[in-house]
Amino acid sequence: MLGAMGTYKAAVSDETPAPVVYLHGHISSRFVKLSTSGSGKTQWEEDGLPGVPICVCATHMDGLVLALSPFNHSVNYRSAVIHGYASLVTDAAEKNYALHLITDNVMTERWANTRLPLTEAELKATGVIKVDVVSASAKVRAYTVGNDKADLDDEEMKKKVWTGVIPAYIKYGEPIPGKENVVKAVPAYMRQWLEETNNKGEAYSREAAVLPKP
Repeated sequence: MLGAMGTYKAAVSDETPAPVVYLHGHISSRFVKLSTSGSGKTQWEEDGLPGVPICVCATHMDGLVLALSPFNHSVNYRSAVIHGYASLVTDAAEKNYALHLITDNVMTERWANTRLPLTEAELKATGVIKVDVVSASAKVRAYTVGNDKADLDDEEMKKKVWTGVIPAYIKYGEPIPGKENVVKAVPAYMRQWLEETNNKGEAYSREAAVLPKP
């Protein structure tokens, strides 16, 4: 699912709430329907819970780690796990904030460069889930190969087995216009985002590939 983490502050409140995870989906999807019940309350609220118990996971791979032994093969990666309670966003202003946030999380400045505002039909068809975070953890591997000393001492074997890291990163290609597109040139904000994102992803994965093992 597409999503983003953000903090929505209602205009009528002076308090700044804790960050939450917003997830986007079709209103008729099974996951969105889990957050509602016919009585006006969610089934989870009726059970005394603040929302649907949920675990949100995300992983990004940064490289293939090829060791001398299969046992020591791995990948460089960044991952996060969030546990919390999910509920359907019903406030119109917060829903608009969340959709803006998720859209710009896909590509910077994209929301402002689309047809706005969303139609009533589009808003009705779109469900936004808010996940209040109870706990979270992250794990990262960002370093070179970890070979065993016994393998490193085997000179004959080392002559036959390549060991190292193959960097992995998302590289966005040249934009391909849709058949309905009439804008002749790719907009500057898109060009800038593509260049910065591609360069940042490649630089991180290459740097991680040569960092010493902690």
